[in-house]
Amino acid sequence: MVSLTWKDGCLYLLNQVRLPETVEYIECKDYRRVAEAIRRLEVRGAPAIGVAAAYGLLLGTAEIVETGSEYLPKLTEIAEELRQTRPTAVNLSWALDRMLAAAKTQYEHGSDFAQMMAVLEMTAQTIMNEDRIVNEKIAVFGASLFRNNQNSILTHCNAGALATVETGTALGIIRQLWKEGRLNRVFADETRPLLQGARLTAWELMQDHIPVTLITDSMAGVVMKNGWVQAVIVGADRIASNGDTANKIGTYSVAVLAEKHQIPFYVAAPVSSFDFSLSDGSAIPIEERAAEEVTNFGSNRVAPQGVSVYNPAFDVTPNELITAIVTEYGILRPPYKKSINWLCGQKGGK
Repeated sequence: MVSLTWKDGCLYLLNQVRLPETVEYIECKDYRRVAEAIRRLEVRGAPAIGVAAAYGLLLGTAEIVETGSEYLPKLTEIAEELRQTRPTAVNLSWALDRMLAAAKTQYEHGSDFAQMMAVLEMTAQTIMNEDRIVNEKIAVFGASLFRNNQNSILTHCNAGALATVETGTALGIIRQLWKEGRLNRVFADETRPLLQGARLTAWELMQDHIPVTLITDSMAGVVMKNGWVQAVIVGADRIASNGDTANKIGTYSVAVLAEKHQIPFYVAAPVSSFDFSLSDGSAIPIEERAAEEVTNFGSNRVAPQGVSVYNPAFDVTPNELITAIVTEYGILRPPYKKSINWLCGQKGGK
């Protein structure tokens, strides 16, 4: 299962808005279409939109070459347009900054546009390939947290192959446990208002023949109370340097329920999801989306006209509710300021 592919100067994105009814790929031949796809959630998940944005900037570079515009200022402008599509997921800015740095180096070395395009394409491809490797490492590290052979896990939103290049973060761990014969069942929250759990996570797991039970978000508590869940695993869109974690709206509620029922709550995320510049989660920008996502169920309106709506796309789970954070460098445990400072040193920060 591949969420995005680059071929012959075109970025192909699996249209996640149409899933699970229709499997189709969007052809993105310019950066504007990539920006639109990110904004409309046709591609989603922090790692995946980072890769998509990298290729979007590559497509933007091709336009600058063709029009002969001033290179670096115009490229920075395109990067900013892509950056503003989804403000919470830090992977987006991380990938764009990496592409801009490569472009600046080539420009300062006097490279011609053909060479610059080749280097930027190689940089985007490297970001994509690294994501595959990162997810494989997270899967192995995460699976090592579990000692029992019959585990049932609850997950919220979608942190699988659809949210990355392949495999996934939270679902990568789940896939690894299933591969090792140590997973019994997955409970997937529907994840209102856009139903990423119902439409995407349930679909992904069924494609792999992994037993999955879909529940509404409000059922998580009773499932835990019944003793049906041994752990919760979620992904992350941005993690502050103290371990506070932004993820899909509703994650905080699940973490509170997990603490109440003494169930470990794990976060799985690559180092590119960490924002080492933020001391805590209070500074994480939270995207607010259109009221229609709440007032409508698909194309059908279910709320009265004129009702006031609050629709944040994410919430922040405080570090004290997180049992461990799984990264490609290993498992981070409290105190998170210390373990995340170590992680920053491994990667050199950002």
